[in-house]
This record gives sequence, structure tokens and C-alpha cells, in this order.
Amino acid sequence: MADRVTLSCWVRGYTAQNMLANFEKMLWRFPFSRLRPSARLTIYAVDYSESPVDERVFEGEVTAADIVDSCREFQNSDCAYELEAYWELWRYQDEEWTLAPATVLLTCFAPLFPSEMGEQLRVDFGAEDQFLPPEEDAPALRAVKSNLQSLLRFAEEVGEAVPLEKRLLWSEDGDNLAERLQTALAADSDSRSN
Repeated sequence: MADRVTLSCWVRGYTAQNMLANFEKMLWRFPFSRLRPSARLTIYAVDYSESPVDERVFEGEVTAADIVDSCREFQNSDCAYELEAYWELWRYQDEEWTLAPATVLLTCFAPLFPSEMGEQLRVDFGAEDQFLPPEEDAPALRAVKSNLQSLLRFAEEVGEAVPLEKRLLWSEDGDNLAERLQTALAADSDSRSN
């Protein structure tokens, strides 16, 4: 199974009072899928070993304001707010590349809720093979490069919308994902210039 690609964000001046406002800013930048307009919000208290305190499904077009309004009902300094949503990525299905919904998990960690790396906002984009181009497969390379550009554009927009101290794009294998992506894009540029 491929490693997962994650964006971790540390927010300047993060508190229980402004956490949902920062989450909302991130969600306004997220390109929700038009092909599968739905999302599921799950709210946890204390830590992930506890059962969720609330779960809601949003059908149809979902907005950041609707989601955060639901989070506010459970605003507390020891909660995590997880939104499973969809965006469009190029995917290989039925022997062709098509634009299709792909799952993304967007999480806001309250100050007292433990997160893996101590971050306050996290986005799990799914398997890294959606973003790392395969060698010498031109259709796959174009599709995966488009996916990668979508990921990087969203990461950049989060940095513009939310006052970040730091952000890290990483994968589970511990390698520097940014370096691997740069290498893959450089190889693509080299192959087109030859």
C-alpha cells in the first residue's frame, strides 16, 4: 500500500477561541468536488480512543460556514474536528485517465487534543502515487502532474489564508516529500527538453 501524503500546519497565535475561524479559512480555500458534493463531519473529544461525540453528513453543495457552524456546537479546547470530503483528481479507472472524486480528510485539532506532530490543522490527501509521477508513461505523467499542481496550489492558498508559523508536506515513509516532488518535476522538465 502506498504511503499517504499529508499537509501539517502550525498556526501563529492559535487558541481555542480562534481555532474554528482558522479551520473555516482553510475550508474556504478547499476545492470541494462538484462531481460528488458531500462531506462527513466527525467530532472527537479528549483523544481518538473515545467514541465520536457527533457525526454529520452534508449532502449536496457544502460550504465552510455550514461545516464550522456545526463544529461550533461542540467548540471545546479538547476536541478534534475531522471533515471527510472530496475533490477532483485525475485517476486511472477503466483503462483511462478521468477526473473523478477523491477523498481528503481535513482536520482541526483544538489546543488540548493530541495530534501526531503537534500541528493544529492537517490535510490527509491520500496515497502518494496520486501525486508522484511514474517514469516514462506520458498520459500518467500529465495526470499526476495536474494532481500535484492542485495539491501545491491548495497548500499555498492555505498559507495565504491562515497565519501559519510553519507548514510541512510529508509522507509516512519519512522521506522529504518536497525533495522527491522537486526531483520528479525536474525529471519531467528534462525529458521534455530532450
